[in-house]
Amino acid sequence: MEENKKSNIYKIIMLVVLTIFITFIVTSLIFYQYFSSNGKLLLVTSNSNSGIEEKLDRYKSIIDEYYLGEVNEEDLTEGAIKGYIEGLGDPYTEYISKENMEDYLADTMGNFVGIGIYMINDPTSGKIMVLSPIKGSPAEKAGILPGDLIISIDGTEYSGEESSIAASKIKGEEGTTVKLEILRGTQNMSFEIKRENIIVNPVEGKVLENNIGYISFTSFDEKTAEEFKNKFEELQKSNIKSLIIDLRNNGGGLVDQALQIADYIVPKDSVLLYEVDKNNNEKTEKAKEDPIINMPIVVLVNENTASSSEILAGALKDLGKAKIVGTTTYGKGVIQEILTLSDGSGLKITTEKYLTPNKTEINKIGIKPDKEVKLPESVENILEVDEKDDTQLQKAIEILK
Repeated sequence: MEENKKSNIYKIIMLVVLTIFITFIVTSLIFYQYFSSNGKLLLVTSNSNSGIEEKLDRYKSIIDEYYLGEVNEEDLTEGAIKGYIEGLGDPYTEYISKENMEDYLADTMGNFVGIGIYMINDPTSGKIMVLSPIKGSPAEKAGILPGDLIISIDGTEYSGEESSIAASKIKGEEGTTVKLEILRGTQNMSFEIKRENIIVNPVEGKVLENNIGYISFTSFDEKTAEEFKNKFEELQKSNIKSLIIDLRNNGGGLVDQALQIADYIVPKDSVLLYEVDKNNNEKTEKAKEDPIINMPIVVLVNENTASSSEILAGALKDLGKAKIVGTTTYGKGVIQEILTLSDGSGLKITTEKYLTPNKTEINKIGIKPDKEVKLPESVENILEVDEKDDTQLQKAIEILK
């Protein structure tokens, strides 16, 4: 009886194995027949140690032999370069085509025709994020807000890695319009905005109560430091006793301009910044001149305070020359260089990380304020905050009193 039971179990096991084998054979024949009659199953051997040129040549030969459509070699080359750079996974390193290079440099210097927005590649969403619209720009007047995600431009979608291309599409002839599809939270919104000649002159100033000077600007462009100095000297004639520097929604820009403003405030030879390259070579930036500003200072920051504005805030904080008020900054603690290639194209590449004078890293961390103050939840647009609702500004005034 026991032997019969074992025999039956053995037969069942063999039947299952046989069924699986037959199924495998039939499936293989079906797939073979399908590929034989409907398509080609190609086996392309590839040596993982092959160089990029050899691999690209191999793919080019396959395209030349099998691809049905028209082949534009220039487009293929551009795509290959762009994809190679994107493979770094760095949201701040990007390839710039020769067609876009002139406009890109104009943007960096702070002069262009467009709608007036600062935007970045947002690695979290993979989209292009508006860091801030320029004050008084067509974008601000149309209602574009910090944090808006740009989905499409004139009906064409762009990813975060394509921010340079997207920027060139947003720009155009003065008086023409551009259509943007924006994602704000869960809401899709459409905007049609007229392009204008954007004159970037972000340094503004006024005198507040108790003889407190107030200076604000939204980027570090070619002449920002000079304009900052001029505005301070203008306010100084009104007998100001202290100063608020508003770096909220300042997306950064030229590092040398941030260092120059810090130079106006800190003692000569003070360390302003450490720059560290991939080989851990360290370069020290120091104040070169005697300071011209010697009074209590509060710096206002928020989550959109990034890059060069973090360099300025971090230097003043570490050197004890200012109190920082607001919310933790964006956390962009790396520096890019723009390299121009012989064919006219360019590469904006991350070459160094920076450390504050206390050798504090802030990349993906940000600068924490000395006094954390959030705006009221009732504030809908952080670019247009009434002074009575501006709790961050109120705290700065309170400190300086």
